[in-house]
Amino acid sequence: MTPREVFLKLNAAIGSADWSELHLLYAEDAEVEIPFRPDRIHGRERIREHFALHAGRIVLEPRDVQIYNTDDPEVVIAEWKYEVGGRLLQNIQVMRVRDGLIVETRDYHDHRQLAEILRG
Repeated sequence: MTPREVFLKLNAAIGSADWSELHLLYAEDAEVEIPFRPDRIHGRERIREHFALHAGRIVLEPRDVQIYNTDDPEVVIAEWKYEVGGRLLQNIQVMRVRDGLIVETRDYHDHRQLAEILRG
């Protein structure tokens, strides 16, 4: 799969609320960086745990997805919104895909707003 196809598959799966196999889109040694979070998520197993921790707590519906190609054929930049309980959360992700698997991402999400929604 191309980086664009991998991003679309990941985002569609998140939107479906079935997060049980999301980690399978990531390489064994994948690195997820969330710049506004103090730690990184390293490795497919840790990514699986991260998704499992949040699965079922929230329904994220992708809206207004824009995907931008870069000069690097492994990298795409995506910009979109998630609709959550009638509110829109802004997101940007820089994703590197190699051999059809995500090897690294930098995820920029509005975590403050997401935390507010989760608290109700």
